[in-house]
Amino acid sequence: MSDWFVGEIRILPYSRGAPLGWQRCDGSLLTISENEVLFILIGTIYGGDGQITFGVPDLRGRVPVHQGTGRGLTTRTLGELGGFDSVTLTVPEMARHAHAMMASTDVGTASAPADLVLATVPAAADDQFYATAPAGVTTVPFPTSMVRLSGGNQAHDNTAPTLSLQYCIATVGVFPTQS
Repeated sequence: MSDWFVGEIRILPYSRGAPLGWQRCDGSLLTISENEVLFILIGTIYGGDGQITFGVPDLRGRVPVHQGTGRGLTTRTLGELGGFDSVTLTVPEMARHAHAMMASTDVGTASAPADLVLATVPAAADDQFYATAPAGVTTVPFPTSMVRLSGGNQAHDNTAPTLSLQYCIATVGVFPTQS
């Protein structure tokens, strides 16, 4: 690494620790007295008491996004956290869809519904609810008011495909002047 700015963040492809003059972006608290220039630049945006300590960004398991606004986007402020590892969808968030339920007057022959339709339960077996729809016979969908809700309100993983790398912030280097 040649010349870099204090506070610059770089991605490194190894895990043996941060290079000299760099600190892992792991949310660590640093002492102000040993890192005055970096503290002048980032203050307590990422934590610390501002008297003795200040924090570096914690990018573990996070995707950095630019601050500000963009067309069709919500405003993001520097240091703002967002997003969730898992999400439970609510009914309004699901794609509009219908669940058709087909039935036949044939006597049931199976207890599992895979590729079958609801059937008449035979007197001898109380778990034979399903049968193959007879060839050439039209099945009729049940009204939506008769089909029960399904789902278990369980969260699902919300993580995009990832590659883990190491983010480091420069604690020494060239002071970035504004143009």
